Amino acid sequence: MPDNIPRSQLRRCDHSSLQLPCRSCPRWFKTIAGRTKHRISAHPIPPVLPQDNHQRSPEPIIPEPRLPSPQPHVDHDIDMDVDEGYADLEHQHQSSPQSNVDTEFIGPGDHLYQNYHTGLNARPCNADGIFLLPGTPPPPLENVATGDWTPFCNRTEFEMAEFLYTQNQMPAGQINRLLDLWASTLAKHGDKPPFADHCDLYDIIDNSPFGDVNWQNFTVTYDGERPEDVVHNMLANPTYASEVDYCPYREYLTEGDKRQWKDFMSGDWAWDQADEIAKDPSTLGSTFVPVILGSDKTTVSVGTAHRDGVAVIGFLAMPKTTKEHATEAVFQKFHRQLFHSSLSKILNTLKPDMTTPEVTHFGDGHYRRVIYGLGPYIADYEEQALLACIVRGWCPKCMASREDLDKDALRRCREYTEALVQEGSLGDLWDDFGIVGELVAFTNDFPRADIHQMISPDILHQLVKGAFKDHLVEWVEKYLRHTHTKRKADQIMDDIDCRIAAVASFSGLRRFPQGRGFKQWTGDDSKALMKVYLPAIEGHVPVDVVRTFCALLEFCYLVRRNIITEDTLVEIEDALSHFHHYRNIFRTTGVVPTFPLPRQHSLKHYVQNIRLFAAPNGLCSSITENKHIKAVKEPWRRSSRYNALGQILVTNQWLDKLSAARADFTHRGMLTGTCLSVTMDALVPAQQINELDENVPAPAPAPAPAPAPLLIGIDEDLEIDDGLTVLQAYVQLAKTCQGKKRAQTIPALAEELNIPSLPDLLRRFLFQQLHPKDPRDPSNIPLAECPLYLSKISVFNSASSRFYAPSDLSRIGGMRVEHIRSCPIWQNEYQRHDCVFVNTDSSLPGMQGLEVARVRAFFSFRYRGRLYPCALISWFNKVGDAPDEDTGMWIVRPGFGADSAPGYVVIHIDSIYRAAHLIPMYGVQFVPRELNFYHSYDAFQAYYVNKYADHHAFEIAF
Repeated sequence: MPDNIPRSQLRRCDHSSLQLPCRSCPRWFKTIAGRTKHRISAHPIPPVLPQDNHQRSPEPIIPEPRLPSPQPHVDHDIDMDVDEGYADLEHQHQSSPQSNVDTEFIGPGDHLYQNYHTGLNARPCNADGIFLLPGTPPPPLENVATGDWTPFCNRTEFEMAEFLYTQNQMPAGQINRLLDLWASTLAKHGDKPPFADHCDLYDIIDNSPFGDVNWQNFTVTYDGERPEDVVHNMLANPTYASEVDYCPYREYLTEGDKRQWKDFMSGDWAWDQADEIAKDPSTLGSTFVPVILGSDKTTVSVGTAHRDGVAVIGFLAMPKTTKEHATEAVFQKFHRQLFHSSLSKILNTLKPDMTTPEVTHFGDGHYRRVIYGLGPYIADYEEQALLACIVRGWCPKCMASREDLDKDALRRCREYTEALVQEGSLGDLWDDFGIVGELVAFTNDFPRADIHQMISPDILHQLVKGAFKDHLVEWVEKYLRHTHTKRKADQIMDDIDCRIAAVASFSGLRRFPQGRGFKQWTGDDSKALMKVYLPAIEGHVPVDVVRTFCALLEFCYLVRRNIITEDTLVEIEDALSHFHHYRNIFRTTGVVPTFPLPRQHSLKHYVQNIRLFAAPNGLCSSITENKHIKAVKEPWRRSSRYNALGQILVTNQWLDKLSAARADFTHRGMLTGTCLSVTMDALVPAQQINELDENVPAPAPAPAPAPAPLLIGIDEDLEIDDGLTVLQAYVQLAKTCQGKKRAQTIPALAEELNIPSLPDLLRRFLFQQLHPKDPRDPSNIPLAECPLYLSKISVFNSASSRFYAPSDLSRIGGMRVEHIRSCPIWQNEYQRHDCVFVNTDSSLPGMQGLEVARVRAFFSFRYRGRLYPCALISWFNKVGDAPDEDTGMWIVRPGFGADSAPGYVVIHIDSIYRAAHLIPMYGVQFVPRELNFYHSYDAFQAYYVNKYADHHAFEIAF
């Protein structure tokens, strides 16, 4: 650059070609400082396990191991012929032959064992379908040349294509302009950009051999992909290799031989399908691959029981006619039957392989003989009614009349429906059984497929949007308007909004600054409202209304668990019974005459569906809806809007090609580092880069040998941890202290916080740390016996807690990281002092072994060569020995000392489990309009411990 820069020209930095690897994840950095900050924030190193001088955060309760019995637990099958009377759970299944299982203990300590199906046990074979001997390695990969980037010339071309088309989704005109600008900088060097223009880019992507599944047409003008080709790509993807359950299994706790349900293949449906398939000797040793279906209006997707294994396979035709004929029975029949005929045509190519094994290549390198089967179907109620060929208002899974859905009834099944259609008239079928006799379900064309059994639970539409938002929340408003004058009802509704807006901040919790006052509700909005709505209505509605909400929330959070045990099923039944009992308040007060609500009625089938398909959170319609956003809405926005369908199909096909290319290049080890780091390695000797940070020590090894976790941010206080599972939670202070911005000695911190007793509190804390076995209460120890510390301290504005929370949004390991704030100014507007759960006795369950406190400051200091990370807290005292009967939440009050001053104490941060969320007990008084959410923890005398803040809180705050 020139030495003399004109005043009108800003001094700029040159582009840095330095690339420094993280060594713990795929990230690369241009500066040592940037890499160091990344290591500190994204790869926290678990501290050494604490000694006995302070409490530790609680671990999940794991039963003591015992020797397995000589005869493993006998598996059970569901008796599909019993009615929906919901008798005792022990009568809902019967024994299956003992010889049909292969038992294996899993995990450390032999706490769990799994019974595997021995008929369809996924034996590897060669490409000709001949089974291999046990332990035979997979065949060597073909075309493993590490330098072959076909159809791209090099890595830069591939990553540029992926960046422009997948990540940035840049329009064609802007691609051309970018390439022109790029070419202008390369012209003087005789070089050129990787692509000539957008057409060249599109041609290269289109010529990719990876993920090449062509769309097919048939006579009803429907375009779609061949589902078997889509499934082949999923099964062959090496990304999924270690996450595939290759055969059905049933999982049990060693303690008590209690069964639990988690992943899809642990359910009874997969086992029953394997039993049926194994009746044909030619299928023994095969792999059962369930094809999970889902549809959203006109879009059909297919999945293979993997969280990312979802692909769009078709766009269905929507016949239209004039308003004059739109309501005619003939057109309605045509419209509905076209839906089923289209699905049958799309899936028809899978039909031969549902009875005869097909040799398929898997991501682990092995070939296996595959038997397909139509699995659960994910859809909302409107499409469930269409799929089951029933009249709207009836249940797609049982014969309960739409006039009285609460009455126990027989389950629907394919055979029973066909018998009724043969014997009854169309009118009788419609009126008496809710069957549209003119329609033929697409599942009738496939073996072992019963659409009534295949209908899966749908937490989003049945519970969150349905029973909670569209039913109970709306009924509360109807009750208020039915009971009070219009003005009084409006005042109460406004106060409920104020209460919702006054809820304190919490990690991962969406705030409602205006209450419920907006029209466009999404599923995420309804989920967020569930977490704060119950305390907001208490005092304005009868107790039974509060208990109705409590029972529904209990039900929702129980079925949303990542692992559901037999004990959980009993709790689910109990919550459902309470819900049905207390909701009668809306009928007796005249809000609703009856409850003919199919989405509420579907709650009765959840226990049975869990036994069939395992934990429902893996089959929610939110999965397919998210996929349809990526596959339909976003490609439509990228189209020219003219004949958009063809453009959408091409966009999806090219996205699939780029995704498949990345998976293949990654599997061949061609995407290590970055484009720039690979180029620089070829130009600059590696030792010159290493010399740049030779004085920077490598991070200390973590206890686990696996790479450190990668954190994925959700919001400023919550992150998903991509690391391995660690059952024991741990808390650590922020890596950067506030230095001169905050107090640097204990007396200065006492003055800053206006807590004169802080030096004495620290002395008692030190005594407790130095004398952990002293039986005396620290508050009764004379100060003369306590060590004095007045030296330097480091004050921090936050700490982070890492804990195991698989039922919440998390990655494979189920780990989450949340940040706990305690700072004098947050977002340049207000103080923020979060609340926490403090472990006081890890041997006791739930809140019996936990206390709630509010953090006033985080700080650390060294005493006699040892570092003490601490928190100054003020206690909340629990009210009573059990949760509140009406809300199901514990009640706490701010703790005070003998002189009515707040009860402060200094604790070691290892005593902190995680953040806690409190919601005020509003009572019958109206909340002042001027109350802000950041005043919430200071303005009330009692609070609920919000166990609905997230699913992990629900599992510990009981």
